[in-house]
Amino acid sequence: MRVLVVEDEQLLADAVATGLRREAMAVDVVYDGAAALERIEVNDYDVVVLDRDLPLVHGDDVCRRIVELGMPTRVLMLTASGDVSDRVEGLELGADDYLPKPFAFSELTARVRALGRRTTVALPPVLERAGIKLDPNRREVFRGETEVQLAPKEFAVLEVLMRSEGAVVSAEQLLEKAWDENTDPFTNVVRVTVMTLRRKLGEPPVIVTVPGSGYRI
Repeated sequence: MRVLVVEDEQLLADAVATGLRREAMAVDVVYDGAAALERIEVNDYDVVVLDRDLPLVHGDDVCRRIVELGMPTRVLMLTASGDVSDRVEGLELGADDYLPKPFAFSELTARVRALGRRTTVALPPVLERAGIKLDPNRREVFRGETEVQLAPKEFAVLEVLMRSEGAVVSAEQLLEKAWDENTDPFTNVVRVTVMTLRRKLGEPPVIVTVPGSGYRI
């Protein structure tokens, strides 16, 4: 899942981003509304965690722009105000969910994952394919009855492949969904991660390489 965190309180923004990365999400961070508009014009995000009171460009205007672009991106709006009227106003702007500050990180994570599921065709909470069972909420992977311990990026790659339901996923798509914008697009990190993931999932291999196209399960 690719997430953009837009929050002018840098310590909070960085803490949220670090926590979401530990949950196997690819996260970009910006600290003002102008930078947010630049990112959403060039990157495809599943979810934008958007503070409402931003410098340079207000969060409301960022939300309006996402709606205008007709993007499937879901918006989780944050605000220090807990007034019902503010929550209603934010939702009417096009936000998909609203979370007042301060918030529990576990709730933020659950809301981000719930919104992420709504950017694609509805799938069950626990993904199963080719004898592999993946639970995004519990961060658990099983092959048969055996639990498989995966690093965050390995988990993220497997989740993208599982959600594709047998379709071929290119290395570029995996890089976009499982890594943030600071990753060198010419790196071999996708190939190395898939190789390690195959080894951890065991025999017979379930990840198929489609020459010149990508990978599928």
